[in-house]
Amino acid sequence: MTTPNKTPPGADPKQLERTGTVREIGSQAVWSLSSCKPGFGVDQLRDDNLETYWQSDGSQPHLVNIQFRRKTTVKTLCIYADYKSDESYTPSKISVRVGNNFHNLQEIRRPREHALQQGGEQRGRKRDKQTLY
Repeated sequence: MTTPNKTPPGADPKQLERTGTVREIGSQAVWSLSSCKPGFGVDQLRDDNLETYWQSDGSQPHLVNIQFRRKTTVKTLCIYADYKSDESYTPSKISVRVGNNFHNLQEIRRPREHALQQGGEQRGRKRDKQTLY
């Protein structure tokens, strides 16, 4: 998502999109996964259904790669993780990296640990994702 202004933590991205505060740009990117079980891939990761999800099928690290066709500024990244529902598959750490290609990625920020735990406490639709920064 891109934002003209700073987005408050915990804000509802869909509500912010409706008011024009943010714009969802994930559809402009090419998404790929390090691995996935059949029927648990990118489509399930990106839909608005809480009953569907991405499930990796390989050794760690598990990666979600989001590549834009041209240089794109991303100011807010929203991730929904339901820790209480399945703590064994919910990530305990997330690393956000940026670069011009896969080989020059640099970590820019690690989301606050408590934000990952709070995300699991918030029930709702996938669209009720939490801003982790």
